[in-house]
Amino acid sequence: MLYWLMKYIILGPLLRLIFRPQVEGLENVPETGPAILASNHLSFSDSIFTPLIVKRKVTFIAKAEYFLGKGIKGWLTKMFFVSAGTIPVDRSGGRAARAALDTQLKVLRSGGIAGIYPEGTRSPDGRLYRGKTGVARLALESGAPVIPMAMLNADEIQPPGQLIPNVKRVRIRFGAPLDFSRYAGMAGDRFVERAVTDEIMYELMELSGREYVDMYAQKAKSQPAVPSEPVPV
Repeated sequence: MLYWLMKYIILGPLLRLIFRPQVEGLENVPETGPAILASNHLSFSDSIFTPLIVKRKVTFIAKAEYFLGKGIKGWLTKMFFVSAGTIPVDRSGGRAARAALDTQLKVLRSGGIAGIYPEGTRSPDGRLYRGKTGVARLALESGAPVIPMAMLNADEIQPPGQLIPNVKRVRIRFGAPLDFSRYAGMAGDRFVERAVTDEIMYELMELSGREYVDMYAQKAKSQPAVPSEPVPV
């Protein structure tokens, strides 16, 4: 209930007025049935704009620590993630990846939309980084189509580390659904999962116009940042 109140009554109308979303390809998101929404990850605000512009509920997962903060800041953070339809998952320990996968599989098996950032974390410099194979495992185990989604300028609206976003029109682009039914029954094959993940990341590169880096974003964060040179889109 809180999700729909925030989206259509409390927060959504104000955000639409301020950021005036410009969206391409929204018709690629199916009106019914399970689907995986795979997006590049430029900014904290990605998790605000995605539920705002997709008519159906999009369920993301986030580490449980976001829901356990103390004081007013902790409460506000928890309320944000709850209102955005985010599910907390304990990502500590060796079974963390499986717990996250199982949570999203439940969403898909109930006919919902599961949102995922294949890079695993926000890009440190705006470039597109190597995808983790969890998105492939999710697609292969569920059989759901993957809808690539490119955030085009969210890092200009709210760069990493900036609390208050800049007022600027947000631009988002959806690609055609990707069907991986040809790999049915091959979940767990690391070569197949890498091939599926790379195909998804290629589509995100084409949609976003961002430079691709064959390195995990988490590793890149430990190295000096290189300013990105996005291709005009």
